[in-house]
Amino acid sequence: MYRPKNVQERILHRLKIARGHLNKVIKMVEEQDYCIDVIHQSQAVQSALKEADSLTLENHLKTCAADAIQKGNAKRAVGELMEVFKRNHS
Repeated sequence: MYRPKNVQERILHRLKIARGHLNKVIKMVEEQDYCIDVIHQSQAVQSALKEADSLTLENHLKTCAADAIQKGNAKRAVGELMEVFKRNHS
């Protein structure tokens, strides 16, 4: 089994998994597969994307946001994060 080592590899791995699931969803729709099966496959795409988002956010917090806060730009760093969550819940 493939074991990604660093954060970027882990993110890319999750995105490639999502792409594979999405290709399967497209094929299933084209072949008019059973709707519930299509939904399950679509949920797998969404799950892989959520995991990629979580990894990216964690990396951002540990690197970019931490650097911004240390440099006195906490307000901007927090604002960016709030925008991400506002988009996610609208």
